[in-house]
Amino acid sequence: MAYEQILYRVDSGIATLTLNRPDKLNAWTPQMGQEVHHALTAAGQDPSVRVIVLTGAGRGFCAGADVSALSGIVERPDDATRRASAATGPFAPTGTRPDFEHRFAYIAAIPRPIVAAINGPAAGLGLVIALYCDIRLAARGAKLSTSFARRGLIAEHGISWTLPRVVGLPNALDLLLSARMIDAEEALRMGLVSRVLPLASFAEEVRAYATELATLGSPRSMRIIKQQLYEAQFQTLGEAIRTADGLMVDSFKSEDFREGVAHFIEKRAPKFTGR
Repeated sequence: MAYEQILYRVDSGIATLTLNRPDKLNAWTPQMGQEVHHALTAAGQDPSVRVIVLTGAGRGFCAGADVSALSGIVERPDDATRRASAATGPFAPTGTRPDFEHRFAYIAAIPRPIVAAINGPAAGLGLVIALYCDIRLAARGAKLSTSFARRGLIAEHGISWTLPRVVGLPNALDLLLSARMIDAEEALRMGLVSRVLPLASFAEEVRAYATELATLGSPRSMRIIKQQLYEAQFQTLGEAIRTADGLMVDSFKSEDFREGVAHFIEKRAPKFTGR
């Protein structure tokens, strides 16, 4: 697929996907959605990719759905309903938990760690996308908002499920009902982002974090741990323990486990294969 609204590159085990409509603060369009889906799916299937970074070009991460699309819905709501119905999944590979086969939710099923590098405004759908990523790093000064209540909309695309799990129910209610804008520091206090980094060195520090994941962590371990954590959202404690017990036995037989022990004993950098 030829990309027109995103940039995509793979270097040193890191796939970087950049939303590329900087003049619109990377406002989301259906075409962008198709391109992001294609690129993330490709990255998840590429054995050379160990970590994915999702960010925005220019001074924004993603300002939400393109306003022109929202204006069209006002004029033709029935057309929008039909397009939404036609765009149902599955968006994830066969065998994925059905919950993650939906549009945008498939991001959680991509078998690589995904880091959302929130370099600027993330609002509405932009925040939805960031929440489906595994780790969120924000630049100092970045602004975040759910936006929906101030547009006459509802908690869209599963954010009613993701947001409370990240920030807790009281904070989720605050952010969704008020739709107020918060800065990166408040987002950090809520747990909405994991780190706030200086804007001037943001790209470099995100890259350093992704490189640490890509070089020091077992790709096999990271893939399975990610799946465990999302599956655990639907499991009892006992089910999670039983699942882990079975996976632990399998890990003892893996190349990455042998390498994990060997590099620690030999005091050298790991050479994981992902097998």
